[in-house]
Amino acid sequence: MIIIEFKAYGKPLQYQAIDEAIRTVKFIRNSCIRLWMDNKGTGKYDLSKYCKILAKEFPFANELNSTARQAAAERAWSSISRFFENCKKKVPGKKGFPRFQKHCRSVEYKQSGWKLSPDKKSITFSDKKEIGKLKLKGTWDLWRFDKKQIKRVRIVKRADGYYVQFCVSVDIKEELEPSRTTIGLDVGLKYFYTDSDGNTEPNPRFYRKGENRLKFYQRRVSRKKKGSSNRKKAVNRLGRQHLKISRQREEHAKRLARCVIRSNDLVAYVRAACRKARFKSQKFG
Repeated sequence: MIIIEFKAYGKPLQYQAIDEAIRTVKFIRNSCIRLWMDNKGTGKYDLSKYCKILAKEFPFANELNSTARQAAAERAWSSISRFFENCKKKVPGKKGFPRFQKHCRSVEYKQSGWKLSPDKKSITFSDKKEIGKLKLKGTWDLWRFDKKQIKRVRIVKRADGYYVQFCVSVDIKEELEPSRTTIGLDVGLKYFYTDSDGNTEPNPRFYRKGENRLKFYQRRVSRKKKGSSNRKKAVNRLGRQHLKISRQREEHAKRLARCVIRSNDLVAYVRAACRKARFKSQKFG
């Protein structure tokens, strides 16, 4: 299973429709959490049935595609099941009790409610939210995959715009020549990682390098009046800077991981829980 992402381009009214769909997803997810809190023994299928009740009761919920409503209920059940698993495993600390979601950034469709164009350079959403046709721009070629392989489509809102993600069911197998080497990794703060041979990878510290710009944009936000359009613009600029740092970290980690996997047959790493326990033993005893 791979995720293919494209930048989505549309009109302001379409972006407003996407925001409304995202708010509807948040409403359905929080409503399912409330149902689970108020009724003991509520299961996954009960939440799925509750989506139909919400659609009849609230017109704006009925405008969203039925599979998107089910996906929102699945998000609620995912947080509930994770809480139960943490309780069974007796995870130390907080168990992650399901909470109401304040910020939601995506809406997810299954295999209905959307249609790709013949050239697969645009996608049309056909539910009553009236999102309509969005142009897709990216480096991936969707024509290589059959429509049946696309299991889910997700619209994601970020600081720099809207993106469409395709969840494609495909097995990618890359044959590599065996290197007959093994390595152990310990991820730290001073160094990005230290391997069993004593080699270290320097920590790029993208956050520290971009900290001055973050402070600058944060001051711009604090000076603006709450609720004003200028404050919204300043918040967007701050979000873009955070997004840039996040992407730098992600790309750096991917490149290093690919190099490590290609050059070693077996990679072992130290779990975070083990490092935390070791730190406590050194600190207190």
